[in-house]
Amino acid sequence: MPLAALVAVLLAGCSESSAVTTTALPETTAAPTVVDMPGQTTTTTVAPTTTTAVPVTTTTISPFARPEWLGTIVLPLGPDGENGIAQPTPPELADRRLETIDRLPPPPDVQFVATIGPVPADVIARSTWTEECPVTRDELAYINISHYGFDGEFHTGEMIVNAAVAEDVVGVFEKLHAARFPIEQLKVTTQEELDAPPTGDGNGSGAYGCRPAVGSDGWSMHAYGLAIDINPFHNPYVNGELILPELAMSYLDRERVLPGMVFAGDVVVEAFSEIGWEWGGDWNSLKDWMHFSYNGR
Repeated sequence: MPLAALVAVLLAGCSESSAVTTTALPETTAAPTVVDMPGQTTTTTVAPTTTTAVPVTTTTISPFARPEWLGTIVLPLGPDGENGIAQPTPPELADRRLETIDRLPPPPDVQFVATIGPVPADVIARSTWTEECPVTRDELAYINISHYGFDGEFHTGEMIVNAAVAEDVVGVFEKLHAARFPIEQLKVTTQEELDAPPTGDGNGSGAYGCRPAVGSDGWSMHAYGLAIDINPFHNPYVNGELILPELAMSYLDRERVLPGMVFAGDVVVEAFSEIGWEWGGDWNSLKDWMHFSYNGR
């Protein structure tokens, strides 16, 4: 084949094979590959979870809280038809240290505070005084006085006393305040309280009460404002089988020494002795450990 013809054939073959068909590959998105490098820390952030706290309610009971039944259970009457039959002391009261119920604003601080004045009309109205009592209203005085409680707080108490001894009485309570001798309640006795059926668990300290002496038709020294009872439950009256308050049997054991009790030679007995008053704990025929009086009766 002539050389020119051969070249022409070769050129024609090259022209046909140069038509190249290109097929596009589908695009793919590859997941990135994470390669942990030496010395490199990978941190993963987790979305925070919200938790709703459920509130917890707790009830704190004061160690000085008064039993709910206090003053509500009437005792069977004894032979005299007036006082109840003595009963064993409930466990809650065997070492009685109850909170004071405030009837008056508490003192501003721990300093002793006392005021003496005529008995206001509203106080006379809620007291036991009447026209038939052995002293007139003008012979009495009203005292507001601070005292220490079993709950470790200072409180303001009140008393009606004979006006002639008011200053001396304040001096006694100033000494008890300084010694932090605990008094549960210091209050004016009402006629309703005197007339109420016996529950045997009262513990109100106080002075004036227009009533006869226990077991007698004659006036008590309380009716003259010349006697004061201190923590009756801790320092009961006992005459044979008659115990007042009736649930205070455990406090007949004077070998026990508990807060609020009165003993010979202690700050209470000495403070009253200094103003010439006598103590029922020294009596022979019976014992009235709560009782202090101007003339020993």
